[in-house]
Amino acid sequence: MKFQKVEARKQAKNEDWNNWLWQMRNSLQSLEDFADFFQLSSDEVLGFEKGKEIFRFRTTPYYASLASYDQEEDPIRKILVPRKQESELGVQELKDPLGENRNRPCARIIHRYSDRVLFLVTDFCSVYCRYCTRKHFTATDQAAPNEKEYNEALNYIRTTPKVREVILSGGDPLTLSDQWIERILNDLRQIAHVEIIRVGTRMPVVCPMRITSHLVEIMKKYHPVYIMTHFNHPRELTLEASQGLKLLVDNGFPVFNQMVLLNGVNNHAAIVQALARRLLYLRVKPYYMFQCDPSMGTDHLRTSVSQSMQIQKEMWGHLSGLAMPNLSLDLPDGGGKVGLVPNFLLSRNGNTEKYRGWDGKECAYVSPSDQDMRVPLDTSRYIEEWEIITGIRNAKLKT
Repeated sequence: MKFQKVEARKQAKNEDWNNWLWQMRNSLQSLEDFADFFQLSSDEVLGFEKGKEIFRFRTTPYYASLASYDQEEDPIRKILVPRKQESELGVQELKDPLGENRNRPCARIIHRYSDRVLFLVTDFCSVYCRYCTRKHFTATDQAAPNEKEYNEALNYIRTTPKVREVILSGGDPLTLSDQWIERILNDLRQIAHVEIIRVGTRMPVVCPMRITSHLVEIMKKYHPVYIMTHFNHPRELTLEASQGLKLLVDNGFPVFNQMVLLNGVNNHAAIVQALARRLLYLRVKPYYMFQCDPSMGTDHLRTSVSQSMQIQKEMWGHLSGLAMPNLSLDLPDGGGKVGLVPNFLLSRNGNTEKYRGWDGKECAYVSPSDQDMRVPLDTSRYIEEWEIITGIRNAKLKT
């Protein structure tokens, strides 16, 4: 099917357009596909020509239809269309910005935090966002794991009792078939110490027709299953996306959103608060507001930390805590997440601290003495579990 710019929606029969497999089969994957859908600028054409060595190109017709046909600076378009800046050297560029490869005990597992692991169930995404942090793995023809890699991953989780949470990631887990998804969830639920399963997915954003009643019925059998979505802009919250989110929350899936602050896309307090309020109204918790990682080809999309903190400060006190996402950055090379909050502390003198609140009001807070702190009763029953998670127990056994 030849893409005819935004007329693709009109050309497709309604039942085709609303079929997620049709969306996948008819994805835009080349300069020619994108040129049929958009009036590309010279910078964007160069992005396709020079950027193919850095990262592949792909988007669903649905997500492409949300972007402007001829405005290069359109926020959705900046997420999905490459430009020449991707091939220019940035101030800090890393192929593996989060140091994930040093925390891979086996091919499909990333174990960076003590009580949880990432299970990379596929390297495929329906849209290859230009700021992707996992270009070292995603879109590299690793697809679903082979039997050896899959069993290695399960065995690692099974034999590591401190792992209480498994996050399905990739790539996008919901690009897998219903059969694959059920197999993974069922296998994980056979492991007694796995309490929580998370599914990290952008499909409710870029291909919401993937959230079918059949898929939901499969996944709800394995509750508690948490869905981690990735909306970056209010325009992504379409009727189709809202219906997909409703189907999830109505069936008992807690849904959390993780956005990334992107230069020229959403780096303004008004945009962030609009997104947060609409998500909350749809019963989706705005969870994280991430600083963009220094992934290769991403420098032009990164915001400064000072601007990100200013955006957060402008919303503080004007946005319900339910709607306020946590501003956080991942330290490069595997340092983990660091939370960023406005500095309200003015001074400290002994146990007395002086603060200035979001509205400028100043007041003192006097803490009780540390010497008066007491250990709670009945602590011992929880210590063993904590020692397993933190690794203290193994260290004691070795000594």
